[in-house]
Amino acid sequence: QARLVESGGGSVQPGGSLRLSCAASGSSLDGYVIGWFRQAPGKEREGVSCITISDASTYYRDSVKGRFTISRDYAKNTVYLQMSNLKPEDTAVYYCAAPRGTCRTALAAPNRPPWFRGQGTQVTVSS
Repeated sequence: QARLVESGGGSVQPGGSLRLSCAASGSSLDGYVIGWFRQAPGKEREGVSCITISDASTYYRDSVKGRFTISRDYAKNTVYLQMSNLKPEDTAVYYCAAPRGTCRTALAAPNRPPWFRGQGTQVTVSS
């Protein structure tokens, strides 16, 4: 299993942008799918986006389509989430994980325990 470390969170105003990074060490991400998930206080965990490492197929929840872009750097063993036009409702702790199954099932069932996950990074969108 790989160790995942997220970075890039912070506080921005509505309409701002952030890029989250999910750096893996200890093992290659090849063969996995990697997803970004988020959870706000008092709210259910959500699957935000997911990418298949082998062919870079991407998936998004409806509320972030057109605003977020997931990508991977195969050589750096890192997955990114570029977030633009951020809204207050995007405020949450974001974490990356290697979910079991496919990206579609991962986004549909975000509470299913992953193979491994990072500790998370806080994203706050507020004026």
